[in-house]
Amino acid sequence: MYLIAGLGNPTKEYEKTRHNAGFDAIDVLADKLGIAITERKHKALCGRGMTGGEKLLLMKPQTFMNISGESIGEAARFYQIPPERIIVLYDDINLEVGQLRIRTKGSAGGHNGIKSIIAHLGSQDFPRVRIGVGAKPEQMDLAAYVLGHFTKTDRAVMEEAFQDAADAVRMMLADGADAAMNRYNGKR
Repeated sequence: MYLIAGLGNPTKEYEKTRHNAGFDAIDVLADKLGIAITERKHKALCGRGMTGGEKLLLMKPQTFMNISGESIGEAARFYQIPPERIIVLYDDINLEVGQLRIRTKGSAGGHNGIKSIIAHLGSQDFPRVRIGVGAKPEQMDLAAYVLGHFTKTDRAVMEEAFQDAADAVRMMLADGADAAMNRYNGKR
């Protein structure tokens, strides 16, 4: 079984903000796989399905970004899913708007949601798809930036990035992370 989680903040207030790029990408993936993310379990909205003979659990943690690990850690323990079979999609201010970067492991890089997941899994060896939301303006507060909305132009770029992120996850499942990295890393 694979656990695939998109990170974000629950409630309408945060819909379509930069910090909810993971939620937006997992919604696109769920649509492509025909999986409804409607079940409430593990402090998350979940959906189950299959692809290529693999069971999937898609998740949108409802714990708020900074404690996403509570939800993902709980599900990983319940289903006995090892970190290398957990794929996390999330926003990254260190990448240009719409740019993707796939890694099979790594540090949190300052992202509080990833810090929480590492703490709850006891490992940083889980694949992730980072989705660029662009650097914050120098004078702007980081929280205000990531909780803000995209410009109309950037939103159009992000809609394509969400499609690419979903396709990258599908490629990771079918052909492995290396194939997805070669195809999607740096793509914009």
